[in-house]
Order: sequence, then structure tokens, then C-alpha cells
Amino acid sequence: MTDAQSFTRPRGIAATLIASTMTLVAVAYALDVPRSLGLSLYTEQYLAAILALALGLAFLVAPRFSGRLSFIDPMLSLAGAISAGYVAIAYPDLINELVYKPWQGIAVSILIGGLSIEAVRRLTGRGLTIIVVLFLAYGLLGHLLPFGMSRQILWDRLSIYVVMDTNGLMGLPLMVTATMVFAFILLGQVLIASGGSSFFNDLALALVGRTRGGAAKIAVVSSFLFGSVSGSAVANVAASGGVTLPLMKRAGYKPHMAAAVEALASTGGQLAPPIMGAAAFLMAEFLQISFSTVVLAAVIPSALYYLSIFFYVDAHAAANDMVLPDDVEIRPLPRVMAEGWQYVVPFAILIYGLFGLNWRPEIAALAATGALAILAMVLPYRGRRTSPTELVRALPAAGFGMVEIVMISAAAGIVIGVLNISGLSFALTLQLVAMAQDSLFVLLIVAALVSVVLGMGMPTVGVYVLLASLIGPALVRAGIDPVAAHMFLLYFGMLSMITPPVALASFTAATMAGADAMTTGWAAVRMGWVAYLIPFVMVFEPGLVMQAPLADILWQAAGAVIGIWFATGAIYGVLVRRLNAVERGILGVLALAAILPVSVGMGGVVVNLAAIAVGLALVFLPRMARRA
Repeated sequence: MTDAQSFTRPRGIAATLIASTMTLVAVAYALDVPRSLGLSLYTEQYLAAILALALGLAFLVAPRFSGRLSFIDPMLSLAGAISAGYVAIAYPDLINELVYKPWQGIAVSILIGGLSIEAVRRLTGRGLTIIVVLFLAYGLLGHLLPFGMSRQILWDRLSIYVVMDTNGLMGLPLMVTATMVFAFILLGQVLIASGGSSFFNDLALALVGRTRGGAAKIAVVSSFLFGSVSGSAVANVAASGGVTLPLMKRAGYKPHMAAAVEALASTGGQLAPPIMGAAAFLMAEFLQISFSTVVLAAVIPSALYYLSIFFYVDAHAAANDMVLPDDVEIRPLPRVMAEGWQYVVPFAILIYGLFGLNWRPEIAALAATGALAILAMVLPYRGRRTSPTELVRALPAAGFGMVEIVMISAAAGIVIGVLNISGLSFALTLQLVAMAQDSLFVLLIVAALVSVVLGMGMPTVGVYVLLASLIGPALVRAGIDPVAAHMFLLYFGMLSMITPPVALASFTAATMAGADAMTTGWAAVRMGWVAYLIPFVMVFEPGLVMQAPLADILWQAAGAVIGIWFATGAIYGVLVRRLNAVERGILGVLALAAILPVSVGMGGVVVNLAAIAVGLALVFLPRMARRA
């Protein structure tokens, strides 16, 4: 329902108005307009207003009825908007009455909860829906289970708590989404409307277009640049894959290989600073740290992720002599930057606002958005200026982009509400901590497997919220650095986008490239092997998430980068030269010695340093001898 033609129909027009209103309300709240007008609002009133607009929009953009029954979708839309809107208006009175379980509070809670679950089912599929329903069932029937609660929770109390309480639907996930994520989604939409994706593609071409494997490297670089703005793996594949996939296929890449490269590169955007995905904002709130701290913690893991893909692409191109077709236009880098420097300014403002001025993330994002909008209207790129009409269209586009995240956050809040009221979260933490006393590595394996399994039917933000609530406390109590623990969960939640049997990013890229979905998914796993190793290393080497002295950070990062490079050569048989079987075997062992967390004390440093020195000698000395 977000295409231009749909806006000519009454339902499309209504959806566009609701989406635009949702964006404007979020911007007004971020800029503290209500207080300027003398209005004193509860935060929950604002959250309920956003939920009302999101529910009103969800059933219009994801209709399920047609023909004589087509009226049902608008009726559900209206019911969702009215019920949540009632809470937004009446919350100051409801907050004092809910403890007595009034009938109107129960009715509205059931209506909002039921419509939220149905909206999630329509927007994201059955995965998250089933999980929410199972948790609600546990809340009602857990006292009947041998491993369940010791007391019964009545249905009326459960419904009010999970929907109305600040520990439930109206809690942390929805608050972060409605206050912070909105501004960054708007920034991304303004960037797209102003031609930023074309600039990113031109920049990637200028940087790596004429290197070996240039077609795939362009996909890696452009997807990194655009993915850090979009924060969505599937959206990134759809946006950048239209350019990069045909280019890679023309350069000789098989369709499933091209799709795997694009899926990997697009997925990493959820971890790429300075914006990252919605889960990063939730991480900051869960840990009660600044968003800038999360951004810094993601720098090295994100760099390792993309470097591993880059090393693979380079080795694969060297082994198969792959180059970019000669007829592809590559504009000089100075010219690209001279014409497109206006697209760099918003990121500079964002970074300075976050780190230099300590602005709230949403204020920094809105300042960057305003600067980009003004520059795009004044300065042309490739001879084209952005019109005010195009920028205005970014308002509904941001609303459409947010509706799914808002509903996922609402569903995650329901799950958290059940965990809190039932005591399941505390009990599960105790069980997992007991497991960690036997083997911390086993606990990490369990967390990784649960992440991948949950991710089969859920977006990354939903996976992270559930894992942060269920497993995060156990990892921290087991002695893992909190930032490293949550980055571990975010990393594996992200990897579910490329891991079969259900890999949304891989499957989307496969469809666009005309490749088999499962073949693409497993190819992405093989290419991104290091992504499954790095989270474990982060746990034991917190310097990789900036939670160590500077010397340790630099040493651990250098060892990880060199180790990944060695491992790429061991797997694919090419680095600066072709490697024989014996050299590949030795290099594989040295890679593990360089990457793995053995740098405890001087003995560990010696092991790392010796592995790096021997590996570099193995790679370069034969080549130097031949030249001599």
C-alpha cells in the first residue's frame, strides 16, 4: 500500500495521512513541542498515541480481506485507533483506577492486546505471533505446569498488566522506538529522497571499482554505507541489490554467489555505526548507557564483520580472475566528493552531536535531517536538486517504515510483561546461571542457538529484545561484561537474517538475483563464517567492544584482523599469492592462535605475536624470494 498508485484510492490516502501524522507527532514530541504549548503529558499518553496511529495504519497496509468482507480491515483499523487513542486521552484517570480492574480498562486492554498480536502476524508473519501467544498462555496456565509458577494469575489482571503497565506493552521497547528510532528512520528516508543511495553507489565505485573483485566489493561498500542508515537487512537488500546484483552477475558471479554477498553486506548494516539498527537503541536502554557508548562498542565488531567479507571477495576474485566490466562508468573520487559532499555533512553533525555535544540521539538525528534537507534543496547532485515535494514524501515513508517496528516493540513489551508478572525471567536466569557454573561456553552455545532459532521468523529487533530479557541477565551474572554480553546477543540476532532454513535477507537477495534460496543461504553462511566466531571472542576479549584499556583494545583488534586474513587464505587458498595444501593447513592453525582469546598475561601475548609473525613470514617470504 505504499506505492504511488495506491495513494489514489481512499484506503491509500487514509494510510498516507496516518503515516504522515505519526511522523509529525514523533518529531513534535522529540522537539518538546507539547511542553512549549503548556501541555503536561505522561510519557504513556504519547506512547498510546503512537500505538493508536500504528494500529490504524497496520490494518490498512496489510489487508487480509477482499470482496464483500473488505470492510473488515478498515473496521479493525478504526477499532485499534480508537482503543489506543482512548488510553492516550484517559490515561491520567485510568492510572489511578486500573488497580481496581474497571471493566473499561479490561475491555480496552484485551482489544489493544488482541489487535496488536494480529497486526504483528500480518506485518511479520507467524514466528513472533506464536511466541507472544505461548507466553500469554504460560501467564494464564503456568500454575498448572510442574515447572510453572506457584500461584495463579487471573485473566483480568494479566490483561491489564501486560498492556497498560510500564513493565509491559507501554514499556521500554515501545518507548525507545517511539522516541529515538523514529528520528533515524526519518533521516534515512530523507537521504533516500535526496538521492543519497546514488551517491553511495558512486562512492563505492570510485573507491573499489577497479580493484579485483570490484563488482562484489562495490556491493560490500555501498551496502555498508546505506545499511548503516536503513538499519534493516531486507530493506537494504531491496534498495542496493537493484544496482549491485546485476553488476556482480555481469562480472561473472553466479547468481547465488552474488545474492550471498549482497545478503551478507546488507545484514551487517544493523551493526554498522553511526546509526545501526533499532536494536542498538534498545541495548542502550537495557544497559542504561548512552547510545554513543553502544556506537563505540560496535566499531570493531562491525569492522571485523565487513573485513571478513572483503577478504573473502578479494580471495575469490583472485582465484577466479574476476574484474568489473569495462563499460561500467566509474567517476573519479574527487568529482564524486565535490558533487556529493552534502551527503557527508549530516553524518558529521550526527557524530558531533552524539559525541561532542552529548545530545539525545533523536535530537542529533533531527538536526542531521534538517541540514540534509536544506542542502539537498540548494545543492544539486549529478545536476539534480531535490524538490520540496520529494522531501515531504519522506514523512509518510518514515511512518510506513516505522509501523512494523512499533508493532514488534508492542509485542515484545507483552512478552516482557508476562516475564515480569510471572517471575519466569528470574527463574530462567537462575537456571542459566547454574548452567554457566558448569560451562560458560555451553551457555554461550545455547544463547547462540536460541538466537538463530528465534530469528527464523522474527526481525532482529524482536530477537534481541527477547534474548536481552531471557538470556541477557544470565550472561551478565555469569561474569561476562554487560556490553559484551548484549553485543553477543545482538550479533547472533543479526546473523539469523542469513542463516537457513529461514534467512530473510538471503532469501530476498536470492529472489532478486534469480537464485535458489537455500543455496544462497548456505553460501552466505560459508562466506560469513567469521561472523559466527567473533561474538565468542568478544565475550573473552572485551577490548573488542571497547571495554578495556587502549593498549588491549588495539592489540586484540589487530590480532583479530590479521587472524581473519590468515583464515581467509587457509579456506580459499589465495592471499597475496596462491597457497598449497600444507601452507593452508599451517595458516589455519596460526589464524586460530591469532584470533582466539589467549592473550591473558605475557604468555598469551607471546602466543599471539608468534602466530602473527610466523603467518606473515609464511605468506610473504616465498613471494619475496621469487622476486629476488
